[in-house]
Amino acid sequence: MEATSVDIAGVAKRIIANVERVIVGKRRQIILSIVSWFCEGHVLLEDVPGVAKTMLARALAQSVGCDFKRIQCTPDLLPTDITGVSVFNQKTTEFEFRPGPVFTQVLLVDEINRATPRTQAALLEAMAEGRVTVDGVSYNLSRPFLVIATQNPIDHEGTFPLPEAQLDRFFMRFSLGYPTPEEELRMLELLERSHPIEDIRPVVSPAELLAAQQATRAVYVDEKVRRYITDIVHKTRQWEELALGASPRGTIALFRAAQAVAAIAGRNFVLPDDVKRVAIPVLNHRLILRPESRLRKRTAAAILEEILAEIPVPVLSPPQGTR
Repeated sequence: MEATSVDIAGVAKRIIANVERVIVGKRRQIILSIVSWFCEGHVLLEDVPGVAKTMLARALAQSVGCDFKRIQCTPDLLPTDITGVSVFNQKTTEFEFRPGPVFTQVLLVDEINRATPRTQAALLEAMAEGRVTVDGVSYNLSRPFLVIATQNPIDHEGTFPLPEAQLDRFFMRFSLGYPTPEEELRMLELLERSHPIEDIRPVVSPAELLAAQQATRAVYVDEKVRRYITDIVHKTRQWEELALGASPRGTIALFRAAQAVAAIAGRNFVLPDDVKRVAIPVLNHRLILRPESRLRKRTAAAILEEILAEIPVPVLSPPQGTR
């Protein structure tokens, strides 16, 4: 196989090193965010307040020189507060479109489950199609486009849980989690005089990121690995504790994510371990547990771990011409 002309691993390393100047001890989550971005997917961060979810989004945007906007979701937030609205101009006697905050490159949707279902749905077209339709007119969004939505898993008062169809639109769901005592001490050192986010400068251009997105699709996936991916997904549909398994969109997401993980590691072919690394964050929010499973405090992540342990891992040799 011919090597791609884009140094995907180099692009990823520069972004990771830059973001780690702000986010301490969360390399795995940073890599997962970059994997989603390289696959043109979107991220759902489910975590408690104050663990640097906003800082992660800002650091990613500033590292790539992308525009960044933030929406704080509340129950009275309207769809037009996200997409924009047409306003009548008395001078020209015509309606003019005033774009909303969705017209950016990195959009942080804070506490998405506090917005009403109608407002949540306003993001669907933007996330899936990369465009917004207002008053029958479609407007394309700037690329690269990344939505990072957050929700608090603890506080459920005054919230509107995301429906399964909208959860499926997110490429990955994962948590940042609390830092270790050592990481928290390091964080205090960084914050002593000023916030490091103010000193973050672009290390990758938007054009380089777009090229990396395109090059990621060229990563080779062996037939055995493709079968391994479909075996995992089909097993979720047959598992007794699950009322609903992963959709075909989940299969495609797992395929793309494995390609991106391999590319970030500096390879142009996918290993089964690449699939295992991303299977839980890609699939855990696409599964619906049976009521009795929830009563037993079972989680989708724990079930996926059992599925991964049960399915035989294929053995393969790297194809000729790969690295």
